[in-house]
Formats: sequence, C-alpha cells, structure tokens
Amino acid sequence: MDWLQRLTEIGFERAGSWQLSEGRPTCRLISHGASSSVLYAFVAAGEVVYIGKTTMPLSKRMYGYQNPGPSQLTNIYGHAHIAQCLGAGQAVEVYALTDGADLEYGGFKVNLAAGLEDTLISSIRPTWNKAGK
Repeated sequence: MDWLQRLTEIGFERAGSWQLSEGRPTCRLISHGASSSVLYAFVAAGEVVYIGKTTMPLSKRMYGYQNPGPSQLTNIYGHAHIAQCLGAGQAVEVYALTDGADLEYGGFKVNLAAGLEDTLISSIRPTWNKAGK
C-alpha cells in the first residue's frame, strides 16, 4: 500500500523538509509551524518512516530533533536517522495533520492526533518508530 498517499487522503499535508545546514539537520517548515495538537510524519524516499504527535507548536517539536538534549532519547534517535538519510543524499520531508475539527465523544473533546497515532503506527509500521517494529 502507498501509505503516503493514504495519509494525504485523510488530510496530511506537506509541511516542510529537513536539510543539512553546516553538517547538521535543520527543519524548514513551510506551513503548520505554529500549529499545536499535530500528528506528523517523516517521509524518506517516498516512504513513511516515522509518525509522532505533539501538543506543542510543530516548529518547537522539530527543534527538539534538531538540537536533542542528552536525555531526550527519541530526539537523539530521530536526529541520527535524519542525519543519516540527509548524509546519503536522501530527502526527508515532514507531513502534518492538524487537529482542526472539534470532535467530541460523550461531551469530551477528542484529540485527533492522540487518537490516530497508535493506529497509524500499528498499521503502517514505520521503521523509525520503535512501537512499529
């Protein structure tokens, strides 16, 4: 199955890409940088390789991957994968699905990103997601 096409069918949009800047991965977002409650995907060579969610602005979440702290294992892991792809001349794109709908269940607001993340990871099994292996 073409998972990238499937993600775009449900509303994911290309939000930016990763590039090397002075030998380090840098994320350049063209949209959704200020959006919170975002489900995002990293796509390398047309393949969905990672799915994550954030409640902070997307630009701040991507900054964590750019500059991982010593105890931020997910950021360190993602940074290494991104750097490896970029170093090999492979593009890494960022796609995002923002929680623009006011979904409710039983009077409670439903966070779309949180609700979809586990299902997408178990269906797509992205290689960079530890839970997808």
